[in-house]
Amino acid sequence: MAATPTQPRGQSLSPPAAAQVQAQRESASKTGIGLPRHVAIIMDGNGRWAQKQGLPRIEGHRRGVSSVRRITEHAASLGLEQLTLYCLSSENWRRPQAELSFLMQLLGQYMVEERSLLMRQRIRLTMIGAREGLPPETLADLDKTVELCAGNDGMRLCLAINYGGRGELVAAARALAREAAAGQLDPEAIDEQVFADRLLTAGMPDPDLLIRTAGELRVSNFLLWQISYAELWVTPVAWPEFTEEHLDEAFAAFTARDRRFGGLGPS
Repeated sequence: MAATPTQPRGQSLSPPAAAQVQAQRESASKTGIGLPRHVAIIMDGNGRWAQKQGLPRIEGHRRGVSSVRRITEHAASLGLEQLTLYCLSSENWRRPQAELSFLMQLLGQYMVEERSLLMRQRIRLTMIGAREGLPPETLADLDKTVELCAGNDGMRLCLAINYGGRGELVAAARALAREAAAGQLDPEAIDEQVFADRLLTAGMPDPDLLIRTAGELRVSNFLLWQISYAELWVTPVAWPEFTEEHLDEAFAAFTARDRRFGGLGPS
């Protein structure tokens, strides 16, 4: 996975990239063509960004929430069908308890404070991941916001919280095994679609584009089944400094790629 350099914060895109993004915006506003349907983002670098600024790690997470708000609103305004954000992995519980407690508090606060934005943009909210281990008050705020947004018809915002791709695959395999053992499912009838229907993302389109911030070149147990054919775009910019212009640049790079899905490109 090759890293894709981006412009530092505060600098504009080069004229060709800016022109491409503008054309993409105009096309998307008319037809939706030119944009990926589903973008997934590994929001990395909050803690490292804060440490470089001489701040506590939790300040990086606080600043990261502003990026979530900014990117969500921008993606919705462009007509994206789905945006999935990797908020907390099932491995993140190894972090210091004080940091985890702050993250849970921040998540609950986000669920309350962003309701007006979600309703204004007609965004549907959903969550994937294990509910076990999450504080009851955080789950209550999340459930209330999901319910509030259930009737919206705009972009789907999917938050991956306490999520792990391997765990998701194991759970799907167990579900199929139970159905087969109970005589409810012929093992020979199991194909890719049957398996996908047992995943947490059942009914959602697979990501077309996977973005990772802060320069790390790995997928970190995120949507392992679903990103099989996703285009990958990595930026050295940490999540707290990720802007609408960076998202536009990722979309411009996506549009320029030839997606062959194992076949041959145009001759």
